Amino acid sequence: MAVDLPARARVVIVGGGVIGCSIAYHLGKLGWSDVVLLERKQLTSGTTWHAAGLVGQLRQTINMTQLARYTGDLYRNLEAETGQATGYRQCGSISLATTPARMEELARNASMAKVFGLRVDVVGPAEIRSLYPIANLDDVIGGIHIPSDGYANAVDITQALAKGARIHGAQIHQDVKVMAVRHDGRRVTGVDTDHGRIDADYVVLCGGMWTRDLAASVGVTVPLHACEHYYVLFKDVAGLSPDLPVLRDYDHCSYFKYDAGKLLVGAFEPQARPWGMDGIPEDFAFGEIAGDFSHFEPVLMDAMRRIPALEQAGLQKFFCGPESFTPDVRYHLGETPELANCFVAAGMNSIGLQSAGGVGKVVSEWIRGGHPPVDLWEVDVRRNMPFQANRKYLRARVTESLGLLYATHWPFRQYATARGVRRSALHDRLAAAGACFGEAFGWERANWYAPAGVEPKYEYSYGRQNWFEHSAREHAAVRDAVGLFDQSSFSKFRLEGADAARVLNRVCANDVDVRPGRVVYTQWLNERGGIEADLTVTRLDESSFLIVGGAETETRDFNWLKRHIPDDARCVLTNVTSGSGVLSVMGPRSREFLQSLTPDDLSNAAFPFATSRTIELGYALVRATRITYVGELGWELYVPTEFMVGVYEELAAAGARFGLAHAGYHALNSLRIEKGYRHWGHDITDEETPLEAGLGFAVKFDKPGGFVGREALLEQRGRGLKRRLVQFKLDSPEPLLYHNEPIWRGDALVGHIRSGMFGHSLGGAVGLGYVSSPDDATIDAVGARDYEIEIAGRRHAATASLQPFYDPLNERIKR
Repeated sequence: MAVDLPARARVVIVGGGVIGCSIAYHLGKLGWSDVVLLERKQLTSGTTWHAAGLVGQLRQTINMTQLARYTGDLYRNLEAETGQATGYRQCGSISLATTPARMEELARNASMAKVFGLRVDVVGPAEIRSLYPIANLDDVIGGIHIPSDGYANAVDITQALAKGARIHGAQIHQDVKVMAVRHDGRRVTGVDTDHGRIDADYVVLCGGMWTRDLAASVGVTVPLHACEHYYVLFKDVAGLSPDLPVLRDYDHCSYFKYDAGKLLVGAFEPQARPWGMDGIPEDFAFGEIAGDFSHFEPVLMDAMRRIPALEQAGLQKFFCGPESFTPDVRYHLGETPELANCFVAAGMNSIGLQSAGGVGKVVSEWIRGGHPPVDLWEVDVRRNMPFQANRKYLRARVTESLGLLYATHWPFRQYATARGVRRSALHDRLAAAGACFGEAFGWERANWYAPAGVEPKYEYSYGRQNWFEHSAREHAAVRDAVGLFDQSSFSKFRLEGADAARVLNRVCANDVDVRPGRVVYTQWLNERGGIEADLTVTRLDESSFLIVGGAETETRDFNWLKRHIPDDARCVLTNVTSGSGVLSVMGPRSREFLQSLTPDDLSNAAFPFATSRTIELGYALVRATRITYVGELGWELYVPTEFMVGVYEELAAAGARFGLAHAGYHALNSLRIEKGYRHWGHDITDEETPLEAGLGFAVKFDKPGGFVGREALLEQRGRGLKRRLVQFKLDSPEPLLYHNEPIWRGDALVGHIRSGMFGHSLGGAVGLGYVSSPDDATIDAVGARDYEIEIAGRRHAATASLQPFYDPLNERIKR
């Protein structure tokens, strides 16, 4: 049958599930009527149609909870707005805890929810029994109750969003398959379909489990993979009532939901089964997959123990369908780094319905505004590394991803699957030294070192984990003697050419047009003054610069700079991350130690702070950069990859008499938080400015040519700051800070902790968090004793400071 497609549209959305329809709906609400949504089969086909329908609002982070909360608010009113039934019911939800650790996790999340006013009640077994009388609670020690949670019919919600989109002018075409995404090498230009071509300014890929392959066809990385997802329906369940809340039994991997007179029992089992390894059948639309009842049976047995009435009920339906999961169990949202105006909204990890409202809102606002409307880094598609599209990697990782939704979200929890992807040249040497590795962005990195006789393995808890004292010794060695870190995972770029200085100085807030051999700490800002990147720039010579950033932001940072190089600029940007390793030698004895190994003069006079030059070390020539992220005298050594082992062996052999200790990333984190050093993605994001973050010293307002974001910062400086980044230290040495803990000033909630760690030199947990004035006044100073931090429902006294608690005058790093 012929389909009358327009020749052109402002936006083409590929995929007619709940996510695609939500984006079309929200674009319409923003006044963008020239929108076309294309669905290869019928709306909701693929995975939306079989969604269980849960609409929960509490997530593990503040920003994701805010998106989910918006979704709940949207669904409550969607039927009245569109006239389309949604099946939405606000019945509340209960999450159970059967262990003290799970109870602490839930209590911490309940505290986090206070930051934005979501009511979450911590409840005991008696209260749970009154809300859910048919549950067996013999092993339950408590839980949380969210009265505003509920459920909806996924098909009806999608149709309501589609109707709302049409009301606002969107065209929705079914049975139209997108064959290719068209582009000119830099940005998308439209799509080719089996019914013709559509030119477009923007293309949004919302194809669910088909998105990876469609994106890959135009060189875009969207790592996701389908898994089998199970639920069963029981009929004739004694005591079942439509008023029952949704029940989540995280410790037994199951959830329970009233479903039209039946009870739906679903699972997020620890070891999932990947599906579609050889491709998804062309005709797959509303199909089920065979599944394996024996795989689901252990969860089912636990469910019957939780709800004893199920033993006498009838099993009406055993269902298995595909859902797509991502390597880190986080969505993929936003504009792709590979192609401008190509957007992605996929990889919902089986919570698409309860995510769709918020996702549609922020993606549509991102398209309209040209930037994320809020901090979305944790789900930003630019976090992905090219290797993550590898099918073998995805198949291995998603077997774990599905179960992580309900697993205990331990602090410092490490992935067990798809390990060993990216390894430093020193991996085996560090393992022999006792390294316990964590995985970060594919890199195997030493997080802590086990002494002789101790197995380098995590034992998780919310308290002091088994590595706490070992990391404390590493921390002390860096403060008192010298520590050795392998930081080879740093991202490293070279910008070279006659215009390199001019281009880079326009992007950097600090002045990087310095003499060769100088290192400049700087931020890259957006037009709003928000921090897009936090890194160092070393001038190698008149036309060459080395740019060093974090491992997590490698793709994002490279893309940001690349897009800010004018077409006519005479310079080229190269990612040289793999070309060199990095060994950081830090501590008060670092000069003495390194000087014993090199003929080059490392004295303060000859080699001052923020200097970088090539020195001899062992048989190698290495770039030694005097800088620090731990608050001590030290050098980062940039070593060509093939020389890494030799240089390491020189350092390790000579280190004993200087007190050299191997140190891992946990110690690095505790050291940097004591010193108040910021971490991009936690303490600073594209929503915070350098002025708010206390980084105004790195902004050069008067440098020639200005910089991106200058005008916004000048305006903010003139108005005064309404919030400030503050360092906190808990008075008691017992509680631990991680992130998202609420900050109180009297009875006013004024912020939350962005990052936290135990400060071994300070004798208590230390955190960084922004505070705002309750009356929206400017903040010029903070009172040291004005604040308390809430952890799992209890407030703890804290000392506050705008200056770092450790070495506030920077005397140790510059001596």
